Formats: sequence, C-alpha cells, structure tokens
Amino acid sequence: MRLSKNVVHLLLILFVSLATIPLRVSAAETGEYIAIRKEGSGKIAIVLRQPDAKGNRESGWAQNLDTVIHEGLAFTGLFNILPAPLNIIDTTNPKNPVLNFGALNSVGSEIYAGGKVTKQSGEVVLDMEVYETLSSKQILKKTYTGREEQIRSIGQAFCADLVQLLTGKKSVFGTKIAFVSTRTGTKEIYECDFDGQNIVQLTSSRSISLTPVFSPDGHYLAWTDFTSGRPNLYIRDLTTNKTVPASKNGVSIDPGWRNNNEVATTLSFEGDQEIYLIRPDGSIAQRVTRNRGIDVSPTFSPDGGKMAFVSSRNGLPQIFVQDMGSGAVRRLTFSGRYNTQPSWSPVGDKIAYTTWENGSEINIFVINADGSGLVKLTSRCRENESPSWSPDGDMIVFTSNRDGKKKLYVMNASGENQRPLVKMDGEQMQPSWSLFRK
Repeated sequence: MRLSKNVVHLLLILFVSLATIPLRVSAAETGEYIAIRKEGSGKIAIVLRQPDAKGNRESGWAQNLDTVIHEGLAFTGLFNILPAPLNIIDTTNPKNPVLNFGALNSVGSEIYAGGKVTKQSGEVVLDMEVYETLSSKQILKKTYTGREEQIRSIGQAFCADLVQLLTGKKSVFGTKIAFVSTRTGTKEIYECDFDGQNIVQLTSSRSISLTPVFSPDGHYLAWTDFTSGRPNLYIRDLTTNKTVPASKNGVSIDPGWRNNNEVATTLSFEGDQEIYLIRPDGSIAQRVTRNRGIDVSPTFSPDGGKMAFVSSRNGLPQIFVQDMGSGAVRRLTFSGRYNTQPSWSPVGDKIAYTTWENGSEINIFVINADGSGLVKLTSRCRENESPSWSPDGDMIVFTSNRDGKKKLYVMNASGENQRPLVKMDGEQMQPSWSLFRK
C-alpha cells in the first residue's frame, strides 16, 4: 500500500522529531505512619545519620550506604535533608546512649533515620530505624541483607520503604527508564535506572529503533523498528529475550500497553491508520479506532478502561479519549493547534502531552483527564517533548534540547526542579518510565 504524502509527512513529524541479584529483606515494623505530609504542603524535614560501623570494611560500607540513601532521597524531591546536630546522641549515661530528640527538634527535624552496618557470613547487613521526632515514636525498624556489590540496591530498598511509609505511594526506586540514544551512530533502545545510572543497551539493529515502552509488570518491551525498511512493531519477552514482530502490510508504529497482555499500536494494513490491540505473541486481539484520519500514540488509564490517543480526524493532530467499553470518543485538547505524545498518569487523574507552539518552541502541558486544569510545565527552553510519568505520578521524564542536543530530563509533576538525567554520548530521546520495581 502506498502512503499519501500527508500521511508520510505526519509520520515523520511524529517519529523523526520525536544481573539484578535477589536482595533479602527481613522486617519488624512498629505501627503505621502514612503521609506525614499532605500533598502540596512542603518537603519532609529529615535528619539522616550515617550508619554506625565497626571495622574498616564495615565503615566503608556505611559510607557508601549513606551516600546512596542521601542521593536517593534527594532525587525524589520529597525531603529537606538537614545536617545532623552535634549532640544527636545523648551520652549522659555512657552505658546507655540514646537519641537526643530535643536536639533533633531544635533543628526542625520531623523524621530521623539511622542505624548500623555489620558483616554476617561475608554479607552486608544494614539495620535501620526511623523515628518521628516530635513524639519520639519509632515508625520503622528493618533489616536489609545483601552482598557487597548490592550496596546500591540495599540503600535504595530502605529509601523505597521510607518513601512508601511516609507518603503511602509506590516510589521510583528499582524502576527503569527505556529510551532511544544515538550513542552508536544509529538509534537504538537503552534502559537505565530511575536516576540515570546503570545504562544498558537493549537493541543492536543498526537501523532505527523508536518509541520503547515496558509492559506494566516489566515482562515485555515493545518498540518500533525500521530494520525491514518500514516501521514494524516488535515485542520482546525480557525473561527469555525472545522477540516477535507484529508484522502486517503497511506500517506498525508507536506502542502503548493497556495491560500485561495487550499492547496498542497503529497499523495501516486495512487502509487507514487505526489503533489495534496486539497480544504479546504479535497477533491482533482487537481493532480499537474506526475513523478516517491518522490515529496514533495510545496511552491508557491505570484501569485500562480509557485510552487517550492522537488523531488528525479534525485536521491537525489533537488528543482524544476513547472509552474502551462503549467506544465513545471525546476530544480532550482544544488549546494549541498541534498536540501530540499523550502520557496518562499512573495515578489516573492527569494526562501530559506535547504542544508545538508559535515559533520554534515545543512545550509540555498537563491536563486533567476530564479536560479541565490545563497547566504549562516547560517554557522558553526550545524543544521539550515525549513526557512519561514516574510510577508514583510525582515526576515526569522528558526530552529537551535546551542545551543544544536532545537529552533526557526529569521534573516534578508541577514543572519544578527540571534537571538532566543521563550522562552519555550522542542524543537521548523518547523516554518511557516503567511502572514495575525490580
């Protein structure tokens, strides 16, 4: 099938511009203490004391764990990390030193976290305790055990527990971000940890690989590949590394997972560019859209009941929402002439997307799923695109060329604290934040 010049032009605009070692944890938690801070009320003031340790090797572990924990909690943007007061330990009774909660309260601390590191059977053992300082109440006591090469995972496991305890939400620790990079000279798929560390190349097609996205459980990776000369959808089982194409005549582009068993993609084999649901084995499960015009970029509400997508059915691309049960479609965006790349928040209330504005600016906006509450997140920094939400809905990873080349950046969901994520050669683009934790 021959594609019209308009179709080819739109596709080019949309897409060209566009191991783990098991960690053992044992726990004894005291009480429940969720959401010490209400949403939007400010950062949590915390004092982090480096874990105690005896012996040179254990002391080195303690220093490394302290760095991992500090950097991890700082990355979330949820905490105001305070310096520990000098008299944090009350040694009035040398035989029974205790935490000096008065000193902690005097520096404005709401939470205290500290512990000790020991070596048992050659492994690292981190015992951590967390207190609410005003009431002197212990709210977490937990032991983390792993090998020396797992120190980063051990520290982040504690960070994950602390964030979930204080906010009631899943954290970013242990999650991955898939993205496209030109480091090798061609566009290949890579993944990294949530904070840009541990970069791994996933494809070696030596062609063009685009739009990677993990399934919600992290079992599969889907992406668009041009190895055959035209865009095809590929699905890889990350457990077995078996890769299957969803090959049909025409194009197959731009995947978005509905659940662990269905990924939506645009196919043109029936003439028009419509969205279909594909099974992990590459077979078609269902046709979703039925309307003249190009339909691309599917993204789903957390329950899979609704799909946001981009369509040219009314002219230039706008974002629409379709009810997966009834098939009813409504237009979501009316502000902006060229709106693309929707990303539905895992919390379910908001959709981030990209808008081509006047001049050369491309910016990221967020809108409520009902079409209200439009907010502009980026401004006056050239081209910003491909937003993808963190699992807790508190952050967004995106692409920006504000410093010349396309690189990955992260920001708070409010648009604050925009900063680079990955340091590597070439350009990086089209990030997709996983919802699972390894």
